[in-house]
Amino acid sequence: MMRLKLAPRCRDLVCQQAVELVTDYLEGTLNRADRRRFEAHLAGCPHCSEYLAQMRATIELTGTITPEDLTPQMRADFTELYRRWRLDQGEPMQ
Repeated sequence: MMRLKLAPRCRDLVCQQAVELVTDYLEGTLNRADRRRFEAHLAGCPHCSEYLAQMRATIELTGTITPEDLTPQMRADFTELYRRWRLDQGEPMQ
């Protein structure tokens, strides 16, 4: 996974940067300075705050789905999506 690094002199985040950092933020992998800049952006941006809330809700809801909850078509769609993602990442399929 490619991690976005912020330039040390970057004072404020723009929304695109904040969106790119959401996963790292939720996983707790941002360094202290980047986390503070991210949280400062959230404090002043209702749109990014809502996006973060949506991502948290998505993670919570998808964590309750079991394979039995998926239709055969859903399983096939997710499998194909995963395969395309792996190819885009340059990872060989086994």
